[in-house]
Amino acid sequence: MPSFSTALSGLDANAQDLSVISNNLANLNTTAYKGATAAFQDLFYQQIGTSGDGNPIQVGVGTAIGSIPANFTQGNIQSTGVATDVAIQGAGFLIGVKGGQEVFLRAGDLSLTADGTLVATDGATIQGYQAANGVINTNQTPGPLTVASGLINPPKATANAELNLNLDSGTAVGGTFSTALTVYDSLGAPHVLTYTFTKTSANNWDYSVTIPAADVTGATAPVVVASGSSGNATPNGLVFNGAGQLTSPAGDLKGISIADLADGAKTLTFNWNLYDANGNGLLTQVAAPSATSSTQQDGFASGSLVSYSIGSDGTIQGTFSNGQTQPLGQILLATFPNNEGLERNGANEFLATLSSGAANIGIPGTGGRGTLSGGALEQSNVDISTEFANLIVAQSGYEANAKVVTTLDTITQATLNLIQ
Repeated sequence: MPSFSTALSGLDANAQDLSVISNNLANLNTTAYKGATAAFQDLFYQQIGTSGDGNPIQVGVGTAIGSIPANFTQGNIQSTGVATDVAIQGAGFLIGVKGGQEVFLRAGDLSLTADGTLVATDGATIQGYQAANGVINTNQTPGPLTVASGLINPPKATANAELNLNLDSGTAVGGTFSTALTVYDSLGAPHVLTYTFTKTSANNWDYSVTIPAADVTGATAPVVVASGSSGNATPNGLVFNGAGQLTSPAGDLKGISIADLADGAKTLTFNWNLYDANGNGLLTQVAAPSATSSTQQDGFASGSLVSYSIGSDGTIQGTFSNGQTQPLGQILLATFPNNEGLERNGANEFLATLSSGAANIGIPGTGGRGTLSGGALEQSNVDISTEFANLIVAQSGYEANAKVVTTLDTITQATLNLIQ
């Protein structure tokens, strides 16, 4: 008599397959969801004899789900424009800590808590390297990442300044040209310096650099912080050759110093760069109106954090109100020897197991790890057409085994009727 258990195993296995397919379809729009496939295997066999040529005669007792491997192929990347969103392109998982347990995530729909801690939707704190004063130490132990809204970028005093300008060669002796340049002290306060050039003879100019009296303690008139006269050997005035090129001073003016600043800042010392990296003078004297084409200096005031973005290597780059940028931290990724050995934990989480192997943690884009795409999310890799096709197959399998059960029931009833 055929065994009901064989058909029932088919019903059970196909029902589980339907559950797997149903779960895939339910997570069609789940961020970074990885689809799964039920893999069937046959059960043990009963040997009822051998054939005339010695081959075994066996009857199987059914089927079961042998494994349900996940499909870790890349999902589509969709831009969201949300600064805390991040998509993984390639191998790797975000690292989170939740309730003292390490969890791993492909879903990068992150957010910030009230104190600026970067967390996943399940509340796990995202791990990485926190920057200190704009520097990321990759030798530190990974920990929670924070992006504090009140973060301040400290000021930087001007150390180098330069002017790109032309002095009109047709200027009469005694004629002047003035231009302004803003520099910053150690407290981040701006000071407007006035550069005045006075023509003393053909191809020769004196210069002076002054700061307003209000900026210097005890001053009652603008203070000269640097000057040069073409009539003195030291310091030299500005000398040009017949082609309008600067020949003297022969190098940059170093160590211009402004002491006793009224705001209490440290003495401001900076260099006036007269030549570019190729040795070409930044000041010219040709027959064209005196004019300043550009000014540059490397100081800046303090600024507060206004925005941030996540780079391909996981660096969280902050942009401040003073126009400066600096790293705030770096998100890390983990890879595993065997992704299919990871245990699904719900809430888009995976857990490491003995089968998956230990996590190999490092910087995105290194060691076979994928890169990150800020302001974007990875979509589910479930293909609806494939799942519908699998659904039809599973349905057919279930119905076929159900038909076996009804057939066995009919045969059983016929057998019982033999004794009547």
